[in-house]
Amino acid sequence: MQLDLNLLTVLDALLEEGSVGGAADRLRLSSPAVSRSLGRIRKHTGDDILVRTGRTMTPTPYALAVRSHVGELVRGARDVLAPSRELKLAELDRTFTLQCHDALATSLGPPLLSAIAEQAPGVRVRFLAEPVGDTDDLRHGHIDLEIGATVAAAPEIRSETLGHDRLVVVLRRGHAYAERLDLAAYAAQSHILVSRRGRLSDPADEILASHGLRRRVLAAVGTSASALHIVSRSDAVLTTPEATCRPLIEALGLTTEAVPFPLARPPIISNWHQRYDSDVAHGWLRTQVRAAAETILPREAATHALADRLTGTKDGRRQRR
Repeated sequence: MQLDLNLLTVLDALLEEGSVGGAADRLRLSSPAVSRSLGRIRKHTGDDILVRTGRTMTPTPYALAVRSHVGELVRGARDVLAPSRELKLAELDRTFTLQCHDALATSLGPPLLSAIAEQAPGVRVRFLAEPVGDTDDLRHGHIDLEIGATVAAAPEIRSETLGHDRLVVVLRRGHAYAERLDLAAYAAQSHILVSRRGRLSDPADEILASHGLRRRVLAAVGTSASALHIVSRSDAVLTTPEATCRPLIEALGLTTEAVPFPLARPPIISNWHQRYDSDVAHGWLRTQVRAAAETILPREAATHALADRLTGTKDGRRQRR
């Protein structure tokens, strides 16, 4: 059965106005056009809908019975096809799920949650740890944002670079090589690596090899907290993003030194599925995450991130090419 759902709009107007002329004015149609639609409605329903009583039209018992239901259907359809884009933060009741490594959750969490609690008290946030392997959690809607150092490969995933951190060498206070860590001294240390997959090498090893040097990797651990705790109780060192790990570094009373060779500044990248592009609440969340990142990153990193957004695609959203 092929139904013209536009007839519901006409029927709603007829039942509300009680006349063909009134319905025509409301819908900005001609009276003959509304009369033709009324004829089709009568054919579909087998009911007269409106009958003439003197100079006025009176709804039939069937029309009275379905009037409220028709109104609900039309309002529901309007909400689906023309949704409101107004975000009422005080009334927002939603749980957002963010996936990132432990250091990012530790550094981003306080400014992000403070802003959310102030603006939208009904919003809750779940921080999930990074999985060991790649997943389709973004595609399947299991998480709202994936925050890390890589751009997701799937074409339907949007990405935004929030800024860049800088790598430093973290040592315990009183370490023998604090304040005089040159290339040879760096290579001579015992090193801790952070790797969720247990890798025992990273780009620093390639640079050292180009200088004829090799370091000893004592261990690879899955979280920054574990690595920094080991460093605080030993003479091992850790090369890690400074701003991201700053709360843990300060909490453990550690010190930092410059890496004695150039290393690329690690980015902080936010990834989300394109289904959320027009979701105003999700857009608000992305804004809060961006603002929180700007509070923890060095000023020059935040400036570079802003420049990237201004020269990138609309609203800073980028799709991997």
